[in-house]
Amino acid sequence: MKIVVVNDYEDLSVKAAKVMLEVVRENPYAVLGLATGTTPLGLYAYLIADHEKHGTSYAHIRTANLDEYKGLPASHEQSYAYFMKKNLFDGLDIDPENTNIENGMAADEQKECARYDALLEQLPRDIQLLGLGSNGHIAFNEPGTPFGSGTHVVSLAESTVKDNARLFSDISEVPRKAFTMGIRQIMQAKKILILASGANKADAVYKMAKGEVTEDVPASVLQLHPDCILIADKAAASKL
Repeated sequence: MKIVVVNDYEDLSVKAAKVMLEVVRENPYAVLGLATGTTPLGLYAYLIADHEKHGTSYAHIRTANLDEYKGLPASHEQSYAYFMKKNLFDGLDIDPENTNIENGMAADEQKECARYDALLEQLPRDIQLLGLGSNGHIAFNEPGTPFGSGTHVVSLAESTVKDNARLFSDISEVPRKAFTMGIRQIMQAKKILILASGANKADAVYKMAKGEVTEDVPASVLQLHPDCILIADKAAASKL
């Protein structure tokens, strides 16, 4: 794992954008594995700004998102489909048909997981973007998730519900289940870029990068990936 420590969130976003843009410019047909949450917002803003200034095209780019809340339609303001549209896709020339995410409203969970598994087999990711949960989760793969897992429905840990409650008007509105890409599929990406910002991520960053590789800390599996870059600001990297 290559570790890049930067001063602050702004530097993190700039460095992350450079990594992502390198992939897009080298391969206009690349498949991007994308993440939601507050951490990648700065990166996405830089991608949009670059597209507007330099004309970097996403016309042939395809994307696959990590996860989606179960029970939220794509039109819901807190769905991850809505998040991606608002914070990235609407600012690029990407074809909506080339963007992929689990269907949070799917009636048959197993069928939807099988559909997404099959889709991911057809879309090998050139780069997979990840955030890091305060409990060491990646996507919604909570502690204890088998490293060999595929797409599945997970009951969210209470710490994850609390982390995400700031985005809802009340914690009672936070969905308790989500569809998520599995750890096995995350590890299939050619390159992985994981971002961590803030002192509340310091323990998770240390366990991920320097601790034992264990399913108790899902992100620790990234130590085994041949091309993984961690970009962390000083606060998040303070225990390294």
